[in-house]
Amino acid sequence: MLDFYYWPTPNGWKVAILLEELGLDYTTHPVNIGKGDQFKPEFLEISPNNRMPAIVDHDVAGDPVSVFESGAIMLYLAEKTRRFMGDDPAERREVLEWLFWQVGNQGPMAGQLSHFVNYAPGENPYSHTRYAKEYDRCIGVLERRLEGRKWIVGEKYSIADMICWPWVLIAKPLGASLDIFPNVTRWRKAVKERPAVQRGVDLGKDIRRSGPPSDQERKFLFDQDASTAQKAQAS
Repeated sequence: MLDFYYWPTPNGWKVAILLEELGLDYTTHPVNIGKGDQFKPEFLEISPNNRMPAIVDHDVAGDPVSVFESGAIMLYLAEKTRRFMGDDPAERREVLEWLFWQVGNQGPMAGQLSHFVNYAPGENPYSHTRYAKEYDRCIGVLERRLEGRKWIVGEKYSIADMICWPWVLIAKPLGASLDIFPNVTRWRKAVKERPAVQRGVDLGKDIRRSGPPSDQERKFLFDQDASTAQKAQAS
């Protein structure tokens, strides 16, 4: 059994999708990032970066194992179950390349674009343009990679597809168009049609925020520094 600490965002969807694809038993623990749940001392013990998603694996010898950061969680689960990692060292290397590409490039660029599209007050033309172009560049990287391939790593659906897909799913809300990216459009549709993916994205659908964040939510989401976690640990 796994404890899954989650909130319905693209980063949370990555792991939710993998859990559903693997068919693992898990208990969902909502981490309401708009209310500051990510700074609770008990959560910081699991996720020292005070970010969800995180898991605690009880199906191990000895003490339960906690894992934080989406990429690390997906690698841990794929290696543990020996699924969605490729069948040989060459495929595994490619899966790892795209896993790290997502957490180091696509994810951060898309996340910053989302901030300036959905959350930042006022007009921020330089910042908005900077991250919109980087997001577009990353989609272009995927477009080239998917030329002549069904999935990101050849003919095998893998955690590379699962981790990259959520931030492509929401291209339109981010103000981007996939019209000039036929390979990405085809791949996006193929992933979306998988029943496990649909279940992963629907997890916590009823608790998603439906409007702009309040001032208090903005404080928890964006107005933090090193002292926040220190105060939480001391409480």
